[in-house]
Amino acid sequence: MELDYKAIGKRIKIARIKADLTQEQLAERVGISPTHLSNIETGTTRVSLTTMVGLANALKVTADDVLCDNVVHAKVQFERDISQLLESCDAYEIRIVKEMAETLISSLRKGNSLRDQTQLIKS
Repeated sequence: MELDYKAIGKRIKIARIKADLTQEQLAERVGISPTHLSNIETGTTRVSLTTMVGLANALKVTADDVLCDNVVHAKVQFERDISQLLESCDAYEIRIVKEMAETLISSLRKGNSLRDQTQLIKS
């Protein structure tokens, strides 16, 4: 399995901005160069486990928060992401999002049923 370093970098950048830190400040706290942090945030370089832990600690987030796009069982993190998205919505937007979510879930479940039937036929 290949890790999505762009997704990891994006989540690090979002956490850094939420923490109101510049790249220079975060890099100093973690003991890396601002250039290296920039490359991590853009996904152009692979982040080591040591640096990942340092970043998570400095940003006061979990490794799951940073890695969830690469982890199959990351429901809690995605639920938190959805909740944060909804916090900024007004009543009208919430209603539309709810209706869209219901439709999407219904379509996904219908698709799963069709997928299961297709796999039974292939067996």
